[in-house]
Amino acid sequence: MRMNKEKKIMPELRFPEFVKEGEWSNEELGQISEIVRGGSPRPIQEYLTKDVNGLNWLKIADVPSDSKYITETKEKVINEALSSTREVNPGDLILSNSMSFGRPYILKIKTCIHDGWIAIRKISNKTYEDYLYYFISSENSQSYFKTNAAGAAVKNLNADIIKLLPIYLPKNKNEQQKIASCLSSLDELLAAHNEKLEALKDHKKGLMQNLFPQMSGTGLLRLKDEQDKNEILSVSSSYKSCSDNLPKFRFPEFEKDGEWVEKTVGDVYNFKITNSFSREYLNYDKGKVKNIHYGDIHRKFNTLFDITKENVPFINQDISIEKINKESYCIEGDIVFADASEDLDDVGKSIEIVNLNNEKLVSGLHTLLARQRKNNVAIGFGGYLFKSDWIRKQIQREAQGAKVLGISANRISNVKIYYPKDSKEQQKIASCLSSLDALIMAQAEKIEQLQEHKKGLMQGLFP
Repeated sequence: MRMNKEKKIMPELRFPEFVKEGEWSNEELGQISEIVRGGSPRPIQEYLTKDVNGLNWLKIADVPSDSKYITETKEKVINEALSSTREVNPGDLILSNSMSFGRPYILKIKTCIHDGWIAIRKISNKTYEDYLYYFISSENSQSYFKTNAAGAAVKNLNADIIKLLPIYLPKNKNEQQKIASCLSSLDELLAAHNEKLEALKDHKKGLMQNLFPQMSGTGLLRLKDEQDKNEILSVSSSYKSCSDNLPKFRFPEFEKDGEWVEKTVGDVYNFKITNSFSREYLNYDKGKVKNIHYGDIHRKFNTLFDITKENVPFINQDISIEKINKESYCIEGDIVFADASEDLDDVGKSIEIVNLNNEKLVSGLHTLLARQRKNNVAIGFGGYLFKSDWIRKQIQREAQGAKVLGISANRISNVKIYYPKDSKEQQKIASCLSSLDALIMAQAEKIEQLQEHKKGLMQGLFP
């Protein structure tokens, strides 16, 4: 009878200088650290203080989900709270034990922690906090937490579950340090790219405010290096300020073109019949007609909808499409609104159809399909026009409902819009903003690729 040899604990990837270091050791987290739960004095309002000498007080909601380190708290408590809470120190790790549980953070400050936190402290000299942070963040550790968390509707971790988490350690601490340093460098790169993405979004927000009438404020450009600045400024071109009844920024060649045309949505657009097919009548594999679902307007479709770049479901082939009126098929230049949302920010959110690639497309459940009466608005401009602050605020004021907000074609028709007389000015604005959108999308893709690279590295660097 042949005996199966126990599988050695070895990572798939290893730095060359440690290839001959042999297999890793298997420890339980509770064997190499002390696991303790936080505590909350109650009622907490009686313990809070604005005294600068008070004790730091850390709640779950105070921590950004993308942070690695805890460097500050929003509140403080009086010294008397110590008997009912837990004070932890720089170098300790904490992780939440409920809801979005298991995400670790490294403390850079001394603080008292809420009872929703579990602290990992008195870490053995076999390892150190940065290595533990990445190991606990790894897919295997997070899967362990999900598998073992208790509860039905709300899953929870307790100290005993966390104590039993398997921790694989290279015997040479230099190897641990090399792994942590590699992943930390990648995190710094991701942080820099995320900062650039936010700067691009801020710049676009500022442009939107200034390229359309009746708005105040300027776009803030906060980028680290000249290359980033030049990249955006080449898109933004140069602008000159205009009077209050015109956009604050205007391209120089149009500054003498006078005021923009004032109309209502109903003057420029009429509304076509849409269908009410829910997700169960749609599929992503095959069909003759594609269908816009309102949830996709909320979550994933770009402002300028190009069917070749979007993942759009088909109407199921067993559903008859013969009754679909010819006028209900989308054409380029149509605006499609989502007519319902639980969130005021999203009610009446819209996209503009800019490329159909000769495919058939209809507007579906909880959508409104607006089509120009005449070609007054250039293709591409309408998408951004309906995303401008002053139109969004009007749409939000027209929305009705309590838990779920809704907007009708009649109410949107009352919304006032302005647009340049010259379609070339409209096209210039659309081109400027779509170029900036392309930069934002490219930056988001870079971040996604880096995240996938990090995920792959973590899978390879840990057994």
